[in-house]
Amino acid sequence: MTISVPNDVKRLLEKAKGRENWGSFLLRLYFEARSLKGKRAFDELTSILTEEDLKAIVESSKEFRERFRFR
Repeated sequence: MTISVPNDVKRLLEKAKGRENWGSFLLRLYFEARSLKGKRAFDELTSILTEEDLKAIVESSKEFRERFRFR
């Protein structure tokens, strides 16, 4: 499969990837982007939730695990 990209984008990406092959370079970019999105979502969530909200979530999680243990 071939992916068409503008020449300026290709030059920038080739410089960034260095000697790395395209497959591993693109996978690394993907995982870094996914990780960054998760971190941003976590940071946003922690800025919205209060200490009481967090305690309630922890308690709810504990209760859920206790109720649904395998017997």
